[in-house]
Amino acid sequence: MKRAIFCFSLLLAATSVSILAADFDVIIKNGAVYDGSGGEAQHVDLAIRGDRIAGVGDYKNAKAKTVIDARGLAVAPGFINMLSWSTESLIQDGRSQSEIREGVTTEIMGEGESMGPLNEELKKRMLREQSDIKFDIKWNTLAEYLQYLEKRGISCNVASFIGAATIRENVIGFEDKVPTAEQLDQMRELVRKEMEAGALGIGTALIYPPAFYSKTDELIELCKVAAKYRGKYISHMRSEGNQLLEAFDELLRISREAGIPAEVYHIKAAGEKNWGKIDNLLSQIEAAQKEGLNVRANMYTYTAAGTGLDACLPPWTEEGGYPALFKRLRDPATREKIAAEVKIDSDKWENLYIGAGSPDNILLVAFKSEKLKPLTGKTLATVAKMRGKDPITTIMDLIAEDESRIGTIYLVMSEENVKKEIAKPWISFCSDEASQAPEGVFLKSNPHPRAYGSFVRVLGKYVRDEKVITLPEAIRRLSAFPATNLGLDHRGMLKEGMFADVVAFDPATIADHATFEKPHQYATGVKHVFVNGVQVIKDGEHTGAKPGRALWGPGKAR
Repeated sequence: MKRAIFCFSLLLAATSVSILAADFDVIIKNGAVYDGSGGEAQHVDLAIRGDRIAGVGDYKNAKAKTVIDARGLAVAPGFINMLSWSTESLIQDGRSQSEIREGVTTEIMGEGESMGPLNEELKKRMLREQSDIKFDIKWNTLAEYLQYLEKRGISCNVASFIGAATIRENVIGFEDKVPTAEQLDQMRELVRKEMEAGALGIGTALIYPPAFYSKTDELIELCKVAAKYRGKYISHMRSEGNQLLEAFDELLRISREAGIPAEVYHIKAAGEKNWGKIDNLLSQIEAAQKEGLNVRANMYTYTAAGTGLDACLPPWTEEGGYPALFKRLRDPATREKIAAEVKIDSDKWENLYIGAGSPDNILLVAFKSEKLKPLTGKTLATVAKMRGKDPITTIMDLIAEDESRIGTIYLVMSEENVKKEIAKPWISFCSDEASQAPEGVFLKSNPHPRAYGSFVRVLGKYVRDEKVITLPEAIRRLSAFPATNLGLDHRGMLKEGMFADVVAFDPATIADHATFEKPHQYATGVKHVFVNGVQVIKDGEHTGAKPGRALWGPGKAR
């Protein structure tokens, strides 16, 4: 009997040694670990096995293939970009350089337009409108596009909303009309298929054609389908300026009548005369939350918006698509009519020419034509003066010559409002840009600096330097909050069993460096990044690893 007990003790000891010498793949030790809940840091170790977090605790005696000393660093869940336009840039370069170097491990797409579902006409338009980045379209559905990225190799995770404009274009095209009952059924069916395949919900961008042509009732019907699959409605609202509060009323109506959670894309009050509306908007959102509605928002951390120069033109000019727009811009009588409308501070459409306040506040950053690329980085005022024409004529000329929307930055927001928004616990963060790199094809255009700095700007400028929010709260809003909000499976927190999306950064030095004049500059201070347990950033440099995956909404058919 004594011999049996002795042998059993030896077995226990051997098992214990085996656990201590455990087969962890990674141990991150000596860091200040923020689990994403908003709580203060714990000085514990993080163990990773495979693609999951194996444990958080004391692992000083454990062994691993890779051991990282995170002394002096904050260790947090990977950050989530609530509005990414990396739809094409990840095809060009799957490394997601500018964002992964900020600690962004998941990019969420689908603001109004999405990369599926596609019909043949949509594919033709996408090919025709390609600019610096060229690619073949080897997918039909949104889910197939996400799987295409994963198979091709990407460093970040990706997920997407269905663009309501993409659904509309599939069935109606670029016409300004109400769908028939049969067409609405076709649109509902497209939504159903994509929701069952794992889409996150419905995304809109209602200032742009053809989304501008959609009536509220149409959007409610699409959202009713998404709601059955626990989807969300997320919207660049019909106005962020003169009709800001009325646009929010529309979002609330859609949320109530479709029974769907709603989110405001890149919340702002655009145009100086509208800056004072932000307090009312924030109060209305919080009143809706008290009423029991699940209403949230996201933002980028800059006072300038970025979109197309065509956002200065009335939406009717794009009925029929860009070819129709270019034709109108070459017709003298139509040009005269367009110019007259651009001069009016209208409540009927979002006029960013008026909203910017001055042509000096409109920065031209992305042209399609090689002939016009030398104008990159110049203001509309400068280009108009160079050409000896007034700014509105210059807008029409440039769009017609370039045959593109022309990437443009508009200085339309107030820094005071940015801080008010950051202070709200129900606002997450986004870039509203493509992840890119200061090399190759990306250097042909200037992005908004948010492509390189929106997330670290939260941690450097607004946490450390200006103390608008605390570090634990910022990390919660960059990770666990958006993950929970989207219903992402086992993402957003540093807990046993969660996927190992992890970022380690130096809170004392983390900083953004991209400017409007020189936007292609990486952020610094992020030392290590893991995606699904694989190290993508090591000592601040990209490893070349591409372990990113397509992520799916909670309604995906299993």
